[in-house]
Amino acid sequence: MGLIHTAIAVSDLDSTLDFYAELGLERTGEFELDGVRNVYLGSDDTDMELQLKYDRSSAERIEPAGIDHVAIEVDDVDRVFEDLLEAESPDVVKPPVDIPAVDARAAFVKDPDGYVVELVEFED
Repeated sequence: MGLIHTAIAVSDLDSTLDFYAELGLERTGEFELDGVRNVYLGSDDTDMELQLKYDRSSAERIEPAGIDHVAIEVDDVDRVFEDLLEAESPDVVKPPVDIPAVDARAAFVKDPDGYVVELVEFED
């Protein structure tokens, strides 16, 4: 057994793909089922993926209920945070901060649908 992916609903697939591409995630696969487009994002560093579910016929506002955050490991949290601010202008939940308890530095931003994304850099 193993964790494979997490799926989140998105309201604007293009802007969401741009946001996660800025974080270094690449499209690893996609399919459509019952009118819902499913796009998988991942990286070479892990087998786990993020699945974006886009239902173009739905007019409902996306609510990230029950999901506290999605964590993405980055090489340099300060650089990625600044690059993301310039390219995507996300809502900032918390700018880069050291977290000594886990030997990490992290920042928190919101993606286009309001999901909180933790950018985390583990100390060597």
